[in-house]
Amino acid sequence: MMMKNKSTLTPKLRFPEFRDELGWEEVPLEQIAERTTTKNFDGSIARVLTNSAEHGIVDQRDYFDKDIANAGNIDGYYIVDLGDYVYNPRISNFAPVGPISRNNIGKGVMSPLYTVFRFAEEITDFYQYYFKTASWHFYLRRLSSMGARHDRMSITTGDFMAMPVPTPPAKEQQKIAECLGSLDGLIAAEGQKLEALRDHKRGLMQQLFPQPGQTRPRLRFPEFRDKGEWVESTVGSKCKCFSGSTPDTTRKEFYGGTIPFIRSAEIGSDNIGMFLTEEGFDSSAAKMVARGDVLVALYGANSGDVALARVDGAINQAILCLRPEGSKAFLYHYLTHKKAWILATYLQGGQGNLSGEIVKSVSLRFPLPEEQETVAACLTTLDTRIAAQAAKIETLKQHKRGLMQQLFPAPEDQ
Repeated sequence: MMMKNKSTLTPKLRFPEFRDELGWEEVPLEQIAERTTTKNFDGSIARVLTNSAEHGIVDQRDYFDKDIANAGNIDGYYIVDLGDYVYNPRISNFAPVGPISRNNIGKGVMSPLYTVFRFAEEITDFYQYYFKTASWHFYLRRLSSMGARHDRMSITTGDFMAMPVPTPPAKEQQKIAECLGSLDGLIAAEGQKLEALRDHKRGLMQQLFPQPGQTRPRLRFPEFRDKGEWVESTVGSKCKCFSGSTPDTTRKEFYGGTIPFIRSAEIGSDNIGMFLTEEGFDSSAAKMVARGDVLVALYGANSGDVALARVDGAINQAILCLRPEGSKAFLYHYLTHKKAWILATYLQGGQGNLSGEIVKSVSLRFPLPEEQETVAACLTTLDTRIAAQAAKIETLKQHKRGLMQQLFPAPEDQ
């Protein structure tokens, strides 16, 4: 990006037909858009919207799984029409100065804490993408301060509407929007393929494992169809089971070593954030697990999650390690399939924490080791395809992010 003068910007990457054009002029937002402050005084609009940093403008009920606002407190909310833009001053990892999003879902109302504005031009696809870049962040950081809650930006309406924004020619705006829109379409299509694979796996698992009250699965590989019923056993009787512990966190010499210390949120990750020293490991009842061991998260938000260990490392008391006499991968897939049932059966209302004793007491039906290996191989192949598809989508998203950095100029100060 080169700054030709105080009000002109040139992106690093331009389509061939625009390369000889002048840079983009910058104008205050208030010159091409106006703030809208129409309130829902008569309460005629009951649809409450929210501006999510990650997902954009969505229905509040869908986002929070409940209504945060109600009919008694939305008469002072702003009416937001289809195509309006909304700034949410709340900051997050996804939106370090708060998100600006276009309303693509329809008329609703929003909290007066938000700033709602409407462009004079009807076609605004270019700005929908522009506000997903960081090009405007420097301006807000320079003129705003953190709110009283320390998680919100504080900026006056006048300063916000004075924010400089680029105004390339309409044809160039359209070209950029069409390019990025086609990428969005491709990402969405690949996302649908990913969901189809996940749905296929879920359906296949329903067939490959016995349903409640049944002694054999509905679907068996040909070589095992005459092998009889699966034998009922508890997890504890089929596995060597153990948990670990946490070394004294006040002892600095116990941490910062070379032994990965796997916590419950990291059971299926190779990105471990904490390491123990030999002294720290020896000081506690922490236990070592090996790559490929079956790990079950007992406590916290991911209680009941199951994974195959990705690294050799120590575990704490919030994780149960299972080493079955048969296939580890089979047990992993089986417990993953049964997670919802386990939580609903052993935890009141499906809420709370598991314990090692609960997991060990879970009763499942097991086939011969040879059939376990075959079932596991089938599902692991599907997992490989799912992981490859997810990686493909992430590559496309990274490409889009990189492309946007080239297509939109950013201030030199940023």
